[in-house]
Amino acid sequence: MSFPNIKNEHMAPLDAATVILLRETPAANPFELLLMRRHAKQSFMGKAFVYPGGQLDPADCTPGLAVFASGITAEDVKQRLNEPDLPNEKALGLLFAAVRETFEESGVLLARSTSGKDIDFNDQKIRERFAEYRTMIHQQEMTLEDLAEKEGLFFKLKDLIPFAHWVTPEAERKRFDTRFFMARMPFGQEPVHDSREMTETLWTTPGKAFSKHDAGEILLMPPTLKTIDEMAGRSSVAELLSWASSTTIRTIMPQISSDGDSIIIKFPHDPEYTNAELKQPHRPDEISRIVFRDGRFKALKFGEH
Repeated sequence: MSFPNIKNEHMAPLDAATVILLRETPAANPFELLLMRRHAKQSFMGKAFVYPGGQLDPADCTPGLAVFASGITAEDVKQRLNEPDLPNEKALGLLFAAVRETFEESGVLLARSTSGKDIDFNDQKIRERFAEYRTMIHQQEMTLEDLAEKEGLFFKLKDLIPFAHWVTPEAERKRFDTRFFMARMPFGQEPVHDSREMTETLWTTPGKAFSKHDAGEILLMPPTLKTIDEMAGRSSVAELLSWASSTTIRTIMPQISSDGDSIIIKFPHDPEYTNAELKQPHRPDEISRIVFRDGRFKALKFGEH
């Protein structure tokens, strides 16, 4: 990450989308979420465990692709994102970007056939065929629109539940305006990292993710730490999705400062956060800042050290 004294041109952040895939298993208590490790050579968050996702592409926003949206309109999306001024094509495009990036990075496709059936990758021929599509989309030799036309698909945009909206601080060199979505892991599919951008796949409970991070076994970045913390108190995927659906999304653009030994990343509900436009009431029971010290991120409530 960049340090606060680095001068930036304050470039406009690039639109992006990310998806938190969720599943319930007999061994998981209460549920598991999917994290994938970014390649060490990635210029942005290399080696970190993140949710699948990436940058919005022009092809995500075309009228031809919008025809294949299932059960949701642009107005629905803008209301759920709490962004009424979004252009219609971008509103749907963010959902399509979430679907595309999740497919590229994890192989998981949120789609159904025109007959209403989910895609069952347990069928080897289907699995192999869609693996080829995944590579072609990753290499920009095929678009989601091409895939939908070829296979007779609709994309399950309604299953993507908006959860959070993060904007990279102005102090950073590379900035993104990222919408976070949640979705149940579709039946008959298993995530497989692409070995190019993602090099490891990890299903974990929120509690285990925190423990692994604190023990130095995995690296989690501030948005991932904060969103996992928010999920930790939920008892099931159904409860989590219901809570996310009823929560008003507010933009989070952290503020970065330094006390000499540490970098302090404050969220809008931290009492010392100063951006009046984005500031939120203090929530003492939640972590409100991340401290970067001795090469590690540590999540803290206000007043903790």
